[in-house]
Amino acid sequence: MANEQTSVPLYAASEVLTAANMNISAGTGVPVFATTVTRDAAFGGASEKVLAEGQLCYLSATNVVQYYDGAAWATVGPAAAATSGLTLISSTTIGTTVSSVALTNIFSATYDNYLIQMSGGVASATSDGNFILGATVTGYYKGIVYNGYTAGTPLGVVSANAATAGTIWSYSANGINLEMTMFQPFAAKRTSYVYQAATITTTGNRWSGGGFVDNATSYTGMTFATQTGSGHTITGGTIKVYGLQSS
Repeated sequence: MANEQTSVPLYAASEVLTAANMNISAGTGVPVFATTVTRDAAFGGASEKVLAEGQLCYLSATNVVQYYDGAAWATVGPAAAATSGLTLISSTTIGTTVSSVALTNIFSATYDNYLIQMSGGVASATSDGNFILGATVTGYYKGIVYNGYTAGTPLGVVSANAATAGTIWSYSANGINLEMTMFQPFAAKRTSYVYQAATITTTGNRWSGGGFVDNATSYTGMTFATQTGSGHTITGGTIKVYGLQSS
């Protein structure tokens, strides 16, 4: 979008300004950002304005005008823009033959809880992958319910894993998929989650479960990876992260 910007500059005394400098926000009167992530990153950095009460902005992803009240961003309108309860935070395209995908700056104080969806793409083999919050690789406690159908017989298996990086998503040469809800990952408290995934094979395996990470760390990002030591890779697809409205 032509009006979108990524910073709100602050100029020094006697600095010579170019037409490009002046045109950053002259076309709209208020800064225009793609999402809340680019909005939050635009203030307080080197040569950027310090965020202060009364600041206005426009978010093109949700078509809303916001103002900063000195403590948090509040929405002016339109009210209808918030009815879905979901705000797209990021959409990451999975590269070619990668073993992991890192998502950075997806969690913030703007939302308490998040919906994460992975779809499309294929893998070099069939297995189950891991997720890692930040750099934390231990203290993952979870329960898993596994259902499948093989050789004409339905299966129902309940399993439990503890204190390992969370094995939660599924991949195969036919596709990769995941739907996951993450509760309060940015808050300095235990992060809990629920999820469901399916292995796209003739056995039709389906996994669902949930758990928590046993620490009080505030996370801003996470990584999805193929099974440790497997040598598997994934190609293509997307991972989308949505913020869930608090009210």
